[in-house]
Amino acid sequence: MNIAVKVDQSAEAAEAYAVPLADINPAKVERFQDDTILPVFERLRREDPVHFTAESEFGPYWSITRWDDIMAVDTDHEAFSSADGIGLPNKQAMEEQEKVFAAMGRPRRRGGAGFITMDEPEHSVHRKAVSPTVAPANIAQMAPLVRARAGEILDSLPIGEEFDWVDRVSKELTAMTLATLFDFPFEDRRKLTYWSDMFTNSPGHGPVKSWQHKAESAMECFSAFGELWDQRVNAEPGIDLISMLTHNPTTREMSPEQYQGTVVLLIIGGNDTTRNTISGSIYALNKNPDQYDKLRANPDLILPMVSETIRWQTPLAHMSRVATRDIEVGGKTIKAGERVVMWYISGNRDEAAVEHPNAFIIDRARPRQHMSFGFGIHRCVGNRVAEMQLTLIWEEILKRFPRIELVGEPTRTYSSFVHGYESMQVVIPARA
Repeated sequence: MNIAVKVDQSAEAAEAYAVPLADINPAKVERFQDDTILPVFERLRREDPVHFTAESEFGPYWSITRWDDIMAVDTDHEAFSSADGIGLPNKQAMEEQEKVFAAMGRPRRRGGAGFITMDEPEHSVHRKAVSPTVAPANIAQMAPLVRARAGEILDSLPIGEEFDWVDRVSKELTAMTLATLFDFPFEDRRKLTYWSDMFTNSPGHGPVKSWQHKAESAMECFSAFGELWDQRVNAEPGIDLISMLTHNPTTREMSPEQYQGTVVLLIIGGNDTTRNTISGSIYALNKNPDQYDKLRANPDLILPMVSETIRWQTPLAHMSRVATRDIEVGGKTIKAGERVVMWYISGNRDEAAVEHPNAFIIDRARPRQHMSFGFGIHRCVGNRVAEMQLTLIWEEILKRFPRIELVGEPTRTYSSFVHGYESMQVVIPARA
């Protein structure tokens, strides 16, 4: 398809185009925190859509930046394995963490990253064990409770006073829903948010003070979920995620490392997509007031607005794989053993796949045309839960508040994986 591409002329774009192509490291975290990363991907899509970074803090890796190429990699689980991790591993950081665990007398072993880092046939066995919890019937049963809790959160918000939307709304709703999915003690629900932030941040960012602090938090999480396993393994089967794992014959015998990895996966997966899309929707609507007006005039646009925000925000910027054999992608030969990063955040802005991709348009003809949930066997297992939460919270918002106003720019997450917000100050001028 031939389309005219409008090149970004901003200062950020000028900087992105000034770097020698061979030296571009798309995973440079500061660009994500500063919100200057999109021009880098614009350039790569135009000039080098399958790009090799020879040296970085993450080691060498390939960047896949166009929609069709990302789709080809994501749907070929035979040629691209998840077994060696789905992020960009920072070797130095991993070594520091290993030292701390060893000093605590808890050396970490491989094989503990959950079913997202399993290949077939093991992957499907573990994924199917938790799938009933997020099946449509269970989501429908959960929805009234989520709606009621969303209403309680919104009714507690101050009017005419500045507050942090991320903390008061985005984190709280996701914590409530995660606690429900796990049947986790509801009064301790914010521990789930805290642990998610501890797992996804490095020292000096988020709540993490040191590698020791991060390790101690991980052990606290694993101990709490170990107790939940012990409580439910011989109890009557329930419909929560832990019961599903303990009573499925294939996952009942999983190793402690596999269980811990699955817990981490479910906590992070259940937290970040929803939390950062809730915040992202407030940001996007404030930056595009015509779309906010359109939404208030027609609440039937809530569901497509949610999908558009998931595309526009892209809560998880990438996933990675390792090539199992030499294979050609986009005219480049990727060798066996090399890491390949699928930049969903770039695919969602690909002019060849999405019309006016940089615009936030809540009434697109195909609102679910986005890459944010991934494709193939690893497509996000909880995508419908995320959409349910986001739809319900906006239905309740529109009943209560004519407008939620952004106050200044938000503080963004220091990560090239989680694409989100640490804080976002807002004011609600009045109730409906």
